[in-house]
This record gives sequence, structure tokens and C-alpha cells, in this order.
Amino acid sequence: MEPGKQIAIVGPTGAGKTTLVNLLMRFYELDGGAIEVNGVKSTDVPREELRKQFGMVLQDTWLFAGTIFENVAYGKDDATMEEVISACKQAHVHHYIETLPEGYQTVLKEDASNISQGQKQLLTIARAILFNPKILILDEATSSVDTRTEAYIQNAMNFMMEGRTSFVIAHRLSTIKKASTILVMEHGRIVEQGNHQELLAKNGVYADLYNSQFLNIAT
Repeated sequence: MEPGKQIAIVGPTGAGKTTLVNLLMRFYELDGGAIEVNGVKSTDVPREELRKQFGMVLQDTWLFAGTIFENVAYGKDDATMEEVISACKQAHVHHYIETLPEGYQTVLKEDASNISQGQKQLLTIARAILFNPKILILDEATSSVDTRTEAYIQNAMNFMMEGRTSFVIAHRLSTIKKASTILVMEHGRIVEQGNHQELLAKNGVYADLYNSQFLNIAT
């Protein structure tokens, strides 16, 4: 896994995209073969140590009942207010937090229902920026948000990916055209891999997926 490399994982629902990510982090164990992180087999590293190398931003946001500061600082016990603010600025959510009466001490409900879906996503991105992982796993987090918030989320994720290996579970293929490698999955297997242009030229599964999305957008 090379620093700065973006690997996109695409395929229809049920193709195995999330399973592949779970294998990376050893939520599932391998039946055969091996996954190496910086030349070391993932099975040779304790699970907790392995998972400390990963940061995740998923479609289903996870925030808990507590202050905004506590939610962003989760996973970094020694985080200072200055570090949390810096991460929130990089995630384009600091200004929003400053508009709240209690600022960073605003208490979120258990399901964080007192803030919007877009703000939830930006807070989880701020948490990942603060955690500063070696490897990122991103499940496109821009569903059910307005266009302006989507732009904030995309900019924050682009900032986060700089200089890091990133695995992006892609639903809208237009967002991963620049990925270093695209893995196309069907029925639990990688059936094609390459960059955007290479896969379009193959005129196979990826080309069908991409063209069908493009036609839907165009019409």
C-alpha cells in the first residue's frame, strides 16, 4: 500500500465491497491468501494495533451522547481543544460549531438528532483528521445532504486523503475518476481492476456501470 494511493472499490449492491473493507481491518478473518500492510501480514499484527492504522468515514455516521468536543476527540485521549478546533476547521465544520450557543460544549443527543446529517458527516471527518491515520476507509458520505454541504464533505475528504493510502467505497462513479486503482467487484470477487480510462476501454462491467449512471444523470 503506497502513501497517497487512492483505491476505489465499486460494484452493485451486495457485490462484497463492505466485506473487502472488513477483511482489511480483520473484522473477518481470511480463509486463504494474505493482506500486507507496509510489508507486514495483517495476521502478524494484533487486531487492536492493526485497527489503529485505519481511520473510517462511513455512510452511517456514528456519534454518541456527549459534547461535540468529546465526539471529535474520540480515539485520541490526549487531544487538546486547539487540536480539535484545527481538525474541525479542516473539515469545514468549525464555523457551524461556533454558531451554536454552547460551541464545542454543545451536547449531542444519543442519535445526534439535534444536528443535520451533513453536520454529522463533517464531525466524523473532523474526528478522522484528528486521529491522523495512515490508511483511510471512506464510504461515500454525501447521500441525503444538500449540494453546498456535499461540496464541504467532498473538499474535507479530499484534504484527508492527501499523502495517505485511501480505500473509497464508491457509489457514484463520477467521484472516483482520478483514483489510482479501481477494483470492480461482482458476487464477492474482483472481476476487473485498473484506472478509469483503462476500465472504460475494456468495455466490460465497469464501463456498463459508468455508462448507466451517466445516462441516468443525462436524462
